[in-house]
Amino acid sequence: MTSTTSSTDTRQEQPPQDQQPSWQQRLSRFGYTARPGGDVRDRLVPPYTKPSGRLWTALGVPPALGERITRWSAWGGPLLVTLVAGVLRFWDLGSPRKVIFDETYYAKDAWALVHRGFEVNWDKNADNLVLSSGGDVSIPIEAAYVVHPPVGKYVIGLGELMFGFDPFGWRFMTALLGTLSVLMLCRIGRRLFRSTFLGCLAGALMAVDGLHFVMSRTALLDGVLMFFVLAAFGCLVVDRDRAREKLAAALPVGTDGRTLPDAHIAGTARLGLRPWRLAAGLMLGLAFATKWNGLYIMAAFCVMAVLWDVGSRRTAGARHPVRAVVRRDLGRAFLSTVPVALATYVTSWIGWFLSADDGSGGYYRDWAVTDGKDSSWSWLFPDWWRSFWHYETQVYEFHVGLSSPHPYESNPWSWIVAGRPVSFFYESPAPGADGCPADVAEKCAGEVLALGTPLLWWVGCFALLYALWRWFFRRDWRAGAIACGIAAGYLPWFFYQERTIFFFYSIVFLPFLCLAVAMLLGALVGPPRTGDTRRVAGATAAGVLTLLIAWNFIYFWPIYTGTSIPIEDWRARMWLDTWV
Repeated sequence: MTSTTSSTDTRQEQPPQDQQPSWQQRLSRFGYTARPGGDVRDRLVPPYTKPSGRLWTALGVPPALGERITRWSAWGGPLLVTLVAGVLRFWDLGSPRKVIFDETYYAKDAWALVHRGFEVNWDKNADNLVLSSGGDVSIPIEAAYVVHPPVGKYVIGLGELMFGFDPFGWRFMTALLGTLSVLMLCRIGRRLFRSTFLGCLAGALMAVDGLHFVMSRTALLDGVLMFFVLAAFGCLVVDRDRAREKLAAALPVGTDGRTLPDAHIAGTARLGLRPWRLAAGLMLGLAFATKWNGLYIMAAFCVMAVLWDVGSRRTAGARHPVRAVVRRDLGRAFLSTVPVALATYVTSWIGWFLSADDGSGGYYRDWAVTDGKDSSWSWLFPDWWRSFWHYETQVYEFHVGLSSPHPYESNPWSWIVAGRPVSFFYESPAPGADGCPADVAEKCAGEVLALGTPLLWWVGCFALLYALWRWFFRRDWRAGAIACGIAAGYLPWFFYQERTIFFFYSIVFLPFLCLAVAMLLGALVGPPRTGDTRRVAGATAAGVLTLLIAWNFIYFWPIYTGTSIPIEDWRARMWLDTWV
């Protein structure tokens, strides 16, 4: 049978029950169990689980072929899931052929960025002109005041350069990154759970999530942000494995062939260059350079990575793992992430920096030589830096003070249950027009609604509780990592409840919610050591729930794609009054 979340429990070793501290004894009533001693290498770098021989026998597959299937499934499974996700996202990507929701800002800003290096003010009728002319429009000269960094718009602009200044062009890169994020989640889940099955399950769940689907087909920044956040998390997970492999290799091996803990080695070993941590710093910088809430995620991920180092050295036998990490790892961990991320952020503004400071360049580019020429810091910092710093402070004041009412704004309390989705596009074609059947009694409705697949999100609420329980009471680092990803993308918004914010911001923590659901479904299936009856019942329950989530996505397909359907069918899909 394929492995589940319970089959690769990588909790760190604990002392015997009679020597456990009182907190462990108290937690035992909630399900905490001490991990028995064993090979330290297996605890540092758990092996990937494989289907049992009974599975191949039951399916009539020769063992040699079964081994080959297992080996190829590590990439074959994720690529198959990604193929399905890509077909869904690229199918009729240019529809609706409209400028929907905030594409009116980002599509045009992207076009200006890749041609001028900074955003410009467009005419009010520019959207209609772009659509009617096939993108053959002149770019204005006057600089525009924008409040988001440039990386996400550069990404959108790359698609426009390749495929034109039209809906397909400005949605291409978000669709591509959305598809690739499914592949990344499959591989990250596989490495996290040591199970190809659970990794592919997490990716498949995100492939059929309505919010991810809509955001992948819309030229907004949040889908780009999600991609870089997930990539950073994946880099840190790989770095964790690589560092633990080096630590395991440095430990002594006993006469029975088992790797043994060693307090001196675990406390003093240097782990050398960690390129995956540098890559994580780059990805976090690109996230921050897409939207500023990437800063919260960078802080959370850095703390998480340091705690992983502490756990690694404790497992290897260090008597004072925190002290060892402070001495051996903390400095390099900081230099590999924070300076790299900040340098990436500043570099992303290169187009603005290279623009003229005579009033014809980017917004505020000339501030240091005009309004700021008498600044007390003018002797210390160059003009370009002072102008840039002034721009950043103005953007910060805008973000913290934004409170303009919007009909689709929502409080973050409602996000986790998909309480207030955002309508990106809506039209009411008459019978016989714009895809509306001619025989309908009333008009039709065509909508693009940024709504997560409801059943997936509602199951996700229970999955999040399960992950928190497993992290706190079972000391499962994987559950802690998932909870960290959700918290980093979700909790900061509670500090800005008076600000104008939207449900689709939650796309950033959606991958981690899918990982939590995959972990929950894996627990339903149960570990391989349980009986066949329990496994069959659990697999049936998990399979039925997965199919229901997929059916839920199919049912809401029309309101994810802007397909014209009879108004009665549209009303049937408005399950909650707050969705209208």
